[in-house]
Amino acid sequence: MKPIILAMVCGLSGLVALAADTPEPMPVKQPELRRELLRRTKADQEAREAWVQWMKVRGSSGVVVQATLSKEEQVELEAVTAKMKAVDEDNTKWLKGVVERGGWPSNTQAGKDGANAAWLLVQHADSDPKFQRRCLDLMTKLPKDEVSQSNLAYLTDRVLLAEGKKQLYGTQFTSVDGMWKPRPLEDEANVDKRRAEVGLPPLAEYSRLLEQQYGNSPKK
Repeated sequence: MKPIILAMVCGLSGLVALAADTPEPMPVKQPELRRELLRRTKADQEAREAWVQWMKVRGSSGVVVQATLSKEEQVELEAVTAKMKAVDEDNTKWLKGVVERGGWPSNTQAGKDGANAAWLLVQHADSDPKFQRRCLDLMTKLPKDEVSQSNLAYLTDRVLLAEGKKQLYGTQFTSVDGMWKPRPLEDEANVDKRRAEVGLPPLAEYSRLLEQQYGNSPKK
């Protein structure tokens, strides 16, 4: 049976981007929207942290083989996974309403931290790839100073892969023979140029960060 990998690379992508963007306080047009976005992001991160901690306690190098779990551990795993899924579903439903009523929460509308929070929520809306595509299109149309370009890069890769295409920025990785490798990548020779344009470090540096964070990936 394939092992369950700690913090599916989607989790890392969110954490890396959040760490890279340290927004400064600024006046916002919709402070209540900003507060709710931040509240929901806190719930998102708490649910994921509980899952990550569970995996760390019961796995080696962040890897748990499902077949080795006791019945009690299986129940625990199902509980932390279900909690994360429930939070994602609730956040996606709520964010869809926000976008339907007022478009994408921009830096001006929700503040840089609020807009960053909105991005994290849609990044975790994998159960609704069409909604992710819609949000990506809305973000792309905004002026560059209204949306984080690194966030845009992460969501671009997420959406392209979900659509069966190759990613552009190499933000999404997978396990290959015990090593973390980027998932199918378009024009790999120029990926670092594209990454630099949106404020991301070179791909090799990102790969090292992944290995430092999670160690070698499990062999499939």
